[in-house]
Amino acid sequence: MRFTSSTRGARLARRLVSHRLDSWGHPYTGHANETLTLITSELVANAVRHGHVSGRDFHVRLTETGGNPRTLRVEVTDTRTERVPPLAPQEPPGNEESGRGLLIVARLASRWAVAPRVDGPGKTVWAELWLPAETPAPPPVSRFPANA
Repeated sequence: MRFTSSTRGARLARRLVSHRLDSWGHPYTGHANETLTLITSELVANAVRHGHVSGRDFHVRLTETGGNPRTLRVEVTDTRTERVPPLAPQEPPGNEESGRGLLIVARLASRWAVAPRVDGPGKTVWAELWLPAETPAPPPVSRFPANA
């Protein structure tokens, strides 16, 4: 989806990701939903703050893939080419109130990276969250020990 490069657009993107995850079976209060929503929040905030080009929107893509492990992936694309985030984010000096977003992403995501935008100028910052393997349901009990 495409969003205006504003704080309102960032809020809407975050809410859409949370809602979509819930509709995919990852409840709002579940670990996967809360974690990927926070990662999305940091990435879209960076797109608005550092990737803003006047008159241009940012894009968010959310996917889930099967396999082992199942993976949730969020991609945030903006049109600013020259401002690429460092892959090894550093703690900001002193008591700065900002500058920790990518540290949060690096800590929470299973992996993340930056790639050139495929269909135009800009970049895509993506993050993946690997989901733990689902524990199979136990087989139904054919007889109860008390009735044996």
